Amino acid sequence: MAQKAQKALAARNAARLNQLHMISIGVHGFFLLVSQLFFTRSRLTWSLISLPSLIVEFWFESIARPKYTGDGEMKELKKAGEDLDAKGLTEWMWDLVYWTWITVIAAAIGGKWGWYLYIVVPAYSLWLAWTTFSGARQGLSGMGMGSGGEGGAAGQSKRQAKMEKRGGQKMQYR
Repeated sequence: MAQKAQKALAARNAARLNQLHMISIGVHGFFLLVSQLFFTRSRLTWSLISLPSLIVEFWFESIARPKYTGDGEMKELKKAGEDLDAKGLTEWMWDLVYWTWITVIAAAIGGKWGWYLYIVVPAYSLWLAWTTFSGARQGLSGMGMGSGGEGGAAGQSKRQAKMEKRGGQKMQYR
């Protein structure tokens, strides 16, 4: 049963890696074609922006490509490779690849303004971290103030406060 799961993982990884490479060639080929034929686009910026996704792509190739022993019809699965659908760092790397592809296509169509799209995710992360930090800081600064002017009314419900205000039916403790 385990061998069947390994074979399924190997087939899934091989198909996913082939798809990854074909889409990557298509996206980068589209950028190069548009920059060569229609507009002059910065190839230096393209290479710098594409470098992280290409590194991730080759990393996926090295860890997830199935390894076989033997030749021809007698190939036997040696190693299925790592699961490309794993959570955590692998998922983050897929996001990096997808976001780079979106940015490259936007830069091919929209020019130099498309490259600024690559900054959106880190800028949002910084904004989210700042608002979280400043909210926590404000919450911590309010902890030392105590109950101040509320006094004894803090532990009463509205009904109890009304009854005491009217002067009737006070709680008697034994």
